[in-house]
Amino acid sequence: MSRGRSDGSQKKRLVASICVVTIFLGFLYVYGGSIFGSQNSGSSALQYGSESLKRLGSSYLGGDDDTDAKQDESSSKFGGDEIVPKSFPVCDDRHSELIPCLDRHLIYQMRMKLDLSVMEHYERHCPSAERKFNCLIPPPPGYKVPIKWPQSRDEVWKANIPHTHLAKEKSDQNWMVVKGEKIVFPGGGTHFHYGADKYIAAIANMLNFSNDNLNDEGRLRTVLDVGCGVASFGAYLLSSDIIAMSLAPNDVHQNQIQFALERGIPAYLGVLGTKRLPYPSRSFELAHCSRCRIDWLQRDGILLLELDRLLRPGGYFAYSSPEAYAQDEEDLKIWREMSDLVGRMCWRIASKRNQTVIWQKPLTNDCYRDREPGTHPPLCQSDDDPDAVWGVNMEACITPYSEHDNEVKGSGLSPWPVRLTSPPPRLADFGYSNDMFEKDTELWQRRVEKYWNLLSPKIKSNTIRNIMDMKANMGSFAAALRGKDVWVMNVVPQDGLNTLKLIYDRGLIGSTHDWCEGYSTYPRTYDLLHAWTVFSDLEKKDCSPEDLLIEMDRLLRPTGFIIFHDKQPVVDFIKKYLSALHWEVVATTESSSESDQDGDEVVFIIQKKLWFTAESLRDTE
Repeated sequence: MSRGRSDGSQKKRLVASICVVTIFLGFLYVYGGSIFGSQNSGSSALQYGSESLKRLGSSYLGGDDDTDAKQDESSSKFGGDEIVPKSFPVCDDRHSELIPCLDRHLIYQMRMKLDLSVMEHYERHCPSAERKFNCLIPPPPGYKVPIKWPQSRDEVWKANIPHTHLAKEKSDQNWMVVKGEKIVFPGGGTHFHYGADKYIAAIANMLNFSNDNLNDEGRLRTVLDVGCGVASFGAYLLSSDIIAMSLAPNDVHQNQIQFALERGIPAYLGVLGTKRLPYPSRSFELAHCSRCRIDWLQRDGILLLELDRLLRPGGYFAYSSPEAYAQDEEDLKIWREMSDLVGRMCWRIASKRNQTVIWQKPLTNDCYRDREPGTHPPLCQSDDDPDAVWGVNMEACITPYSEHDNEVKGSGLSPWPVRLTSPPPRLADFGYSNDMFEKDTELWQRRVEKYWNLLSPKIKSNTIRNIMDMKANMGSFAAALRGKDVWVMNVVPQDGLNTLKLIYDRGLIGSTHDWCEGYSTYPRTYDLLHAWTVFSDLEKKDCSPEDLLIEMDRLLRPTGFIIFHDKQPVVDFIKKYLSALHWEVVATTESSSESDQDGDEVVFIIQKKLWFTAESLRDTE
């Protein structure tokens, strides 16, 4: 979304004031006042580079480029008397699935010179200010409030994701089946025709885990599923108290992540290309690839080395693919080369059976030290930060353990769920004490109880499933939701403390992100957004809070909720846009006075209305 600065200063010159009013009146004339009555707003408004839409944060709200350039650094983005539009423009129905930084139309129009062989075209490429959409994204015709969890694991409304090509393409693999108004997910996959549950039990059996339970008595908690399809593997892990980050690109199987999130399964749009995945080192106990069609041998094994960075000491990589079992010469050649590569990486075969091989990463640096001099891949340089991920290129090198971690011979984590409330071993990396961690956990327990009391008139036990914490800090907000049937995407801003490794150490999941850009997910994928001081943080950034409101609206499902926990001027600012965004107030209250940390913060909760364009209503009829 557009990141123009919002200037709250009043105009001192009459001519400038007249210009602003003229632009604003022209805006109202073009877009027809109300979203509900705007039938042609999309087709005229949604061309990339449209001057009328490129700078919503400035052009429509009382600013101009000259004033922006001279803005006093001490002035607030949330003060002043901005001109607030009665409505925002509406995206064309064709863009009901727009992902701003993963938009292939943008790549085509910009004629970007990307290397397709290394998947650069599936990585994030955000539009420049003049090419950003600044419009509300409508739901598709016939959209319904999503089916509730746990029923949603097995079926979704076809109208919500009107794409059935995967059902035809994977009809022999039990991915998904169209049944009337619904799409049904039998739990199958390319390498588990008989169901993900049986496949998961088989992997646990291969590793000799008790009762064929992959969680290994709580020692295996976080999983990365690469090339996840519609995420049935991750869906069936949840019953074993295992949470998977299901990962796939927006590729020819375009809507697989959209299906996963609609089902209520943790998932993220991403690709093993040239950039590190947005997760810190040592985040996952298990990485998984079932016929994920990734060339693991390319570029000196750089993609396997990215998995190595992400795996904990002693972590596993479960690989189900023809290379692991087929006998034709090409598959045997790949198997020999892959075996040689992982051997030089010091991985060992933990088990190999039927169509699957499971490798295990070493617990210590001993094997790395015993390798012959000059062995490739080399160890990473000592100044390489394995937790730096935002926009950082992958490196074809092995990340060794620190001396402390080498001595511990493992992650030092408690089994799940004890690890959720136990001080994480990497807490000391931030200079945090155990006492600070425990107080933070208690503080958020109180806050979440208060949130739920405020929400209680509007929700039932199954109303909310997919939650995003937009500024997760140590993950205590998510930890306080342990007793509810929800999952949380914990987002850590890329320019703050990189506390995401603490979140993974607690057995939770999340990603790094820059809130001046669009998030890597489809529209309408979260039931609840939690924004604790996220807008106050924008005071230090050169991006627009209006645009972040539009982005949050894109992420939020119709009838979903946003909890704003911020200063009073921020809440006053947001209130001005409620009508334009079609949000309504659920509750507002002063934050708890039990902690000095709250200061003058306010809790403000809204709910997003379900609305359609006139065009969508006609199509539905």
